[in-house]
Amino acid sequence: MGEQVLIQFRADKKLKQEVTDIYEQLGIDLPTAFRMFMKRSKQVRGIPFDLILSEDTITRTDALKAFYEARKQTADIPEMSLEEINEEIKAARASRKR
Repeated sequence: MGEQVLIQFRADKKLKQEVTDIYEQLGIDLPTAFRMFMKRSKQVRGIPFDLILSEDTITRTDALKAFYEARKQTADIPEMSLEEINEEIKAARASRKR
């Protein structure tokens, strides 16, 4: 092994503990896990796992737009009591049984 250097970075305390627990179950400590990550990064010449956004990923902006649109569409729908909701459910279930 060549000359060693100290690497420091900040991380969320809870996240650090959670991953430390995972690595301990695997029989390795946190520094060993990071050395493994760096060695694998060198082997693959990049991040050693896929970084992808699935096609159904929604942005915060799109989610807020959808929320406000749904809110606007339901603004004129009258409020229903719990009893009324339960009656509608009961009627829908009864119609499916026929």
